[in-house]
Amino acid sequence: MATDLTVELVAVRHGITAWNLERRYQGQRDIPLLFPDAQAGLITLREALALESFDSIYSSDLHRCQQTLEWSQAADTGAPVHLEARLRELDFGDYEGKVYDELKDLPHYRAWIDSVGELQIPGGESAAQLRERLDAWLSDLAADAPASGHRKILAVTHGGVIRELRRRFETIHFWDATVLQAEGRRWQLSYHVDEKGQGEWQCSSSSAVPALASATP
Repeated sequence: MATDLTVELVAVRHGITAWNLERRYQGQRDIPLLFPDAQAGLITLREALALESFDSIYSSDLHRCQQTLEWSQAADTGAPVHLEARLRELDFGDYEGKVYDELKDLPHYRAWIDSVGELQIPGGESAAQLRERLDAWLSDLAADAPASGHRKILAVTHGGVIRELRRRFETIHFWDATVLQAEGRRWQLSYHVDEKGQGEWQCSSSSAVPALASATP
């Protein structure tokens, strides 16, 4: 396992779907992108990544993420692409396909909202279960990396996944960690192993993708 590893991780959310516009809980339903509505955001994302070169690319295996990756053209440089089920959105179980007005009077839904996602959704996942599979994926990134060096990785995934990664690396509140469709975050990470062989990821910086117009080069 790598003991002196730095990683630039770029995680982007898929483009717009019909369920996004209808504000339906999408979760792990395999909903495709909606055209032409998704096109402008995808083009902006493609332009933002045009000069990037990645060592590895990971994508949720759901169709909307694979479509977003194809539009981004990030894999055209020949970087290996891995379809990764652990990068799927939170499983919203009984809430999938529903909107707020259909759920707002249900006691278990109100309790889930009040818990900031920590309660397990009926028929679905809790935030802790999502974090567990993301932790396993991050551990595998370290295990599969060279013994030392720098890696640049692209992950095409979902809003809930990026929210949890932001909570981990940026230590911000649940409600402040939202990213829009076809946007994401860039983190500079390092992986350290202590004398007991326990590994830990540390974040030194984070920024928006595409970069904010006010950001300095």
